[in-house]
Amino acid sequence: MAMKMTPAKTIDEYLDMLPEKEMMLLHQLRKAIKSAAPRAEELISYGMPAFKHFGMLVYFAAFKDHCSFFPGSSQIVQQFDELKSFKTSKGTIQFTVDKPLPMALVKKIVKARVEENEARFNAKQVSKAIETKRIKPSAKASKSSKPTDDDKVIEYLSKLKGKHRKDIEAVRKLIKKSSTKLNERIKWNAPSYYYKDDIVTFGPYKADKLLLVFHHPTVVHIKSELLQGDYKDRRLVYFKDAIDAEKNKKELTRIIQEIIKQIDQQ
Repeated sequence: MAMKMTPAKTIDEYLDMLPEKEMMLLHQLRKAIKSAAPRAEELISYGMPAFKHFGMLVYFAAFKDHCSFFPGSSQIVQQFDELKSFKTSKGTIQFTVDKPLPMALVKKIVKARVEENEARFNAKQVSKAIETKRIKPSAKASKSSKPTDDDKVIEYLSKLKGKHRKDIEAVRKLIKKSSTKLNERIKWNAPSYYYKDDIVTFGPYKADKLLLVFHHPTVVHIKSELLQGDYKDRRLVYFKDAIDAEKNKKELTRIIQEIIKQIDQQ
């Protein structure tokens, strides 16, 4: 049962009405959320402290005999083994003053939710762009004009659905952030990235694994736990999902930047 409190208009007001121990605990939780999602907006929603970032992100609240953290996604809750010792149900995690949630875990959960919301937003933007192009074709376009690389990428993404689309959108974002020198196009029937030469292309999405094929010859000289295979001219990288890719984004960026460095030295 929730604590009986006067409705608060801000998170500060909500926390000030709590007993000291619960107030301090939820103050730490709030601080961890803000650290993991610095651009998120604070608000009160359904009478609870909440954060919004491209849609509702997370909630938290104090109850009579426990506190609850609401990531708003049962899939997120299921992905963290550290939560096995806590009482959970769907998108809810219960904890107490005596057994608080580790703040490092809170940050990981919030970052995962940020990634989910951003991927969902990006997917909607792609869909809107496709619909706009269908309804309002450019006045400069002609029947004989060829689609651009961007047009082809948008068309490819429009055919993806669900988790497949979300994961590819997230990894595309990581690849494109790795270097401003990269260009994107559809090649070998998938998003492909190049700088003077072809560097990396999405492979077939099989068995719930996302595949990247690094086919620039330089990659065989790069040492990395991410790179798999002993092929003469290529290496493979597998990610379970968008969260797995996010965990390995620094190493993915290093690999791409090293290849680009070698291309510039040729």
